[in-house]
Amino acid sequence: MSSTPPVRRRRLGLPRRVFSQVLLMQLAIAAGVAVLATGLFLAPLGDQLDDQAMRRALAIAQTTAQQPQVVRDLRTTRPSADGPVQREAERVREATRAEYVVVMDREGVRWSHTDPERIGQVVSTDPGQALSGREIMEIDDGTLGRSARGKVPLRDDDGEIVGAVSVGIAYDSVRARLIHAIPGLFAYAGGALAVGALASWLVSRRVQRQTRDLAFSDIAGLLAEREAMLHGIREGVVALDRGGRVRLLNDEAQRLLGIGGEAIGRAPDEALGAGRTADVLAGRVTGTDLLTVRGQRVLVANRMPTDDGGAVATLRDRTELEQLGRELDSTRGLIDALRAQDHEHANRMHTLLGLLELEMFDDAVEFVGEVVGDHRVTAEQITERIQDPLLAALLVGKATVAAERGVALWVSDRTRLPDRLVDPGGLVTIVGNLVDNALDAAAGSPHARVEVELRAEGRAATLTVRDTGPGIPVDHRELVFTAGWSTKEPPAHRERGIGLSLVRRLAERQGGSATVGEAYGGGAEFVVALPEALTAPAPEPSPTGPVSTPPVPTAPLPTAAVPTAAEEESR
Repeated sequence: MSSTPPVRRRRLGLPRRVFSQVLLMQLAIAAGVAVLATGLFLAPLGDQLDDQAMRRALAIAQTTAQQPQVVRDLRTTRPSADGPVQREAERVREATRAEYVVVMDREGVRWSHTDPERIGQVVSTDPGQALSGREIMEIDDGTLGRSARGKVPLRDDDGEIVGAVSVGIAYDSVRARLIHAIPGLFAYAGGALAVGALASWLVSRRVQRQTRDLAFSDIAGLLAEREAMLHGIREGVVALDRGGRVRLLNDEAQRLLGIGGEAIGRAPDEALGAGRTADVLAGRVTGTDLLTVRGQRVLVANRMPTDDGGAVATLRDRTELEQLGRELDSTRGLIDALRAQDHEHANRMHTLLGLLELEMFDDAVEFVGEVVGDHRVTAEQITERIQDPLLAALLVGKATVAAERGVALWVSDRTRLPDRLVDPGGLVTIVGNLVDNALDAAAGSPHARVEVELRAEGRAATLTVRDTGPGIPVDHRELVFTAGWSTKEPPAHRERGIGLSLVRRLAERQGGSATVGEAYGGGAEFVVALPEALTAPAPEPSPTGPVSTPPVPTAPLPTAAVPTAAEEESR
């Protein structure tokens, strides 16, 4: 076998590039139009020239027949080569440049002719129609060849027909005029073709720039790859035209935004409603990795303008990552609480060891009882006021973290929440976010304190969280609920500006609201109203049934987590 690779022969055919194909097609169209226009112009031009020649011949014949001298000479003389009729006919022929002017009598005998030898002979074509009084225009063959003819009757003063006049225009002159017009016509057609070719080249160059000099097969391949990529990637893609209207949505974007194909052709505000997500897609909010909340999803959006004046926005789902980040925060909070408890437990063990070494046994017993009682009573008091175990456990843990950070976490005496929550997880998220923000705001302030109040009335629940921090300016009280807005530095594992946005969305999902104002004495006060937070209360027992004794409320004890009644009054 030969090691020489086979030579690949080039196949003749259309070029592969879009630019070349468009140019060839436009040139072919321009040439075809020029040829067609020329043919359509030449076809009626020949008929028009024939008609003009016949009408000219008829007009010469009519003018000759109107001369009275011709009729008198026809009656008083004989046909001859030097007769008056011949002289007058030749004068007219030379003056009009006709091919012939023939005057005949009623017998069809010529009295004039271009060839004098034919004078006195009968005409070669039938003169019957002219002698019968009709005017004739025709193209016919005669003794002088093919000509455009006009024949009219010759009448005397009384209107009686005494003969006829036949005038011919050489058909070669008509053809010559047509042939003479063709070069000019071709010149115009060539000029039009040149202009069309130039326009085709300019259009093709524009097509070349827009298609990046690709072949049709390349474009088809790119479109196929684009469709596969758009519907296969796990990122949402939203393309907008120069008017700001949605022109493309892939499957993931429809899933993340909760919209369908009906959004195509509409502005983001119309398709999504007013909000941060629509502002990000429309370009009213600029930046990279912009956070936004759509429904229950936390999205990261990036927007890139395109050369045609539109834009392409990509959306990534960070809901699970955000949840993991919050779980990490909760874990760190639990670790902080355990570390604080461990530190506090070590101090208490050292104290107990000292009492035992000093043989102060009674004091040691009393010290142990106080420590155990304080923690037990604090947990019992919180669970008595908040009967939902998840929420109670959250506040017990937050109280320990608050104590470690030097902040007193107070649970108001007015707090009463039964174990009938419709969405315990949602309320835990709301309380956790608000308490975390309040702890951050109050930490470091004099007499740092955070107060939590949860009240239930029927199926409605109201949550109030107050802190002693710097508060929130009036012009920022709506911005704090915007996804991605925050005045704090973000941690390494997640972004800031999501917690309060989720709080408001969780509240609105239950038909409620979340607002912020100024707390009494300074600081911020967040109020979350949830009209449908609780299930309907159980029916009251029958009067004949056993009568239950109402529980005796436990007197509040002064701890780091729950204030006493006296402390509540002192505030």
